[in-house]
Amino acid sequence: MPEWSVTEPMKLTLDDPVTALRVRVVNGAVNVVGTDGGPARLEVAEVRGPALTVTQDGGTLTVGYPDLSRKGGLLDRLLARLPQLSKADARSAVVSLAVPAGASVEIEAVGAGAVVSGVRGRTKVSGVGGDMTLVGLSGPVRAQTVSGGVEAQSVTGDLRFQSVSGDLTVVEGSGASVRADSVSGDVLVDVDPEGEATDIQVATVTGEVAIRLPHRADARVEASTTSGSVASAFDGLRVDGAWGAKRISGTLGAGTGTLKATTMSGAIALLRRPEPSGPGGSGAGTSDDLPSSGKAL
Repeated sequence: MPEWSVTEPMKLTLDDPVTALRVRVVNGAVNVVGTDGGPARLEVAEVRGPALTVTQDGGTLTVGYPDLSRKGGLLDRLLARLPQLSKADARSAVVSLAVPAGASVEIEAVGAGAVVSGVRGRTKVSGVGGDMTLVGLSGPVRAQTVSGGVEAQSVTGDLRFQSVSGDLTVVEGSGASVRADSVSGDVLVDVDPEGEATDIQVATVTGEVAIRLPHRADARVEASTTSGSVASAFDGLRVDGAWGAKRISGTLGAGTGTLKATTMSGAIALLRRPEPSGPGGSGAGTSDDLPSSGKAL
């Protein structure tokens, strides 16, 4: 099994095929891009602290630290160790990888930002403190964060998101479904499912929710908040509750799809993409059609 110990910047080309990538880092940054040709490539631009280990076992390429590679969740292990980590144990790495687009990608990061783009395989990202950007992913996506935000752009695969305080922003989504659960993080979802029925389910405790649907949306809608405000750009939906609990409900189009949103104290807004102006019109609208974050509701 090939193995490399990385203590300084380096570049590496993997001759053997890579079908799965696993990255576990603390601080720094991770960049992964899916490619349709050529071997997998690795570049470590910066590394500080303990050596970073790179191993290839069959088709699985692993980049991380030996003391954090045991079975179990990296986030759980690191959260338990955070009080013990001292400046002497400070570690950081800036890692960039190009892997076959069909490979599966798994990233666990604490204090590190991550960008994943062009991957068609399964993608799973977990993080504490660092923001994550997901671009052009067509396989199933799982994102878990404690405090960092997740932005998903042009993601066509099923998206599952769990967060404590991190926000989720979905821009130009066209995937089959979006599931988001958050405690205090805001959720902003902008989707155009390209002829497929809408399938969105969002639940927060105090986080605010904004969902923008196509002009001719197709969904059964149930959205409620215990003490927050509600707003709807769709005349066909019913808004109930002047004080306390409020609810938006009704059917858009044939009601084939599903839109469910619940929050305890956060606000809920259902927005509408502008109608396409004509042949070739995308109806994508402008940045003014969407709040910059749930806090703008």
